[in-house]
Amino acid sequence: MSQPRRRILRSSRPLVDDGPRQSKLLARRSRLEAEQRALGRWMSRLKRAFHAVEKQQQKVTRLERDIARLQQG
Repeated sequence: MSQPRRRILRSSRPLVDDGPRQSKLLARRSRLEAEQRALGRWMSRLKRAFHAVEKQQQKVTRLERDIARLQQG
């Protein structure tokens, strides 16, 4: 055995059919788009609700301040 052993050259990635992987990727992307649309709808509802609560808090604060002023005067 005077000759060195041959190195077996292999690719870094195994040769696998990307068909199932590609279909999973497409399915996940479409699901992501659907979830992003749903999140957008929820965020708009949340903003509306937040501003409604903020208005109610301002009204309550104003009424409490008016009552406190009338009680002192």
